[in-house]
Amino acid sequence: MATALMLAANPAAAQEAGDIQVRVFATGVLPDGEIDEVNLDLVGLPANTQTEASDNVVPTVAIEYFVSPEFSIETICCLTQHDVDGVDGAAGTELVSDALLLPATFTAKYHFNAGGVSPYVGAGVSYFIWLDDEPGATAVALGADDFNLSDEVGFVLQAGFDVPLGDDGFGFSVDAKRYFIGTTARWYANGVKVIETEHNLDPWVVSAGVSYRF
Repeated sequence: MATALMLAANPAAAQEAGDIQVRVFATGVLPDGEIDEVNLDLVGLPANTQTEASDNVVPTVAIEYFVSPEFSIETICCLTQHDVDGVDGAAGTELVSDALLLPATFTAKYHFNAGGVSPYVGAGVSYFIWLDDEPGATAVALGADDFNLSDEVGFVLQAGFDVPLGDDGFGFSVDAKRYFIGTTARWYANGVKVIETEHNLDPWVVSAGVSYRF
């Protein structure tokens, strides 16, 4: 906090229209994964079956273009992998294994103070693309031989701050996003769909890292 206040008292050059900022983060992806609705159940899931998705920490790159000193547009690039396990009613079961997600995300951001400590808020859209998804060990043991998760569009809210480190364009950034998005999970046995469930993903995505503006 003391460092941030000192930097704010001695601000670096403000963002200008046409500036580009690249941020490299360590990012925690913290999804929910609970079942919102069961559309089909031909195998007889235990009563009160519920699920949760595993957390993950991944590298992330964010690229931001400043339309004006206050407004910018940002996109992120990352891949994140998750399992989905049973909890209530199916504790200890692995239902989805190593689902690989590309969360294509675009946000529009408003920066409250260009130069010095610069907090911002943003909002945008995301398209969750599942690049790979496999049935978990428990699902396979019960006869599942195929599985897929639906690609979906959702919304995202964002907040964070940038702190310039000197006058050469380098900085430190903290960012938090909350996604509002779900997916439909389908398990198959011998080509027949046997389970279909709707899941809330709604992940928190929390990042910290370094930036360079030019």
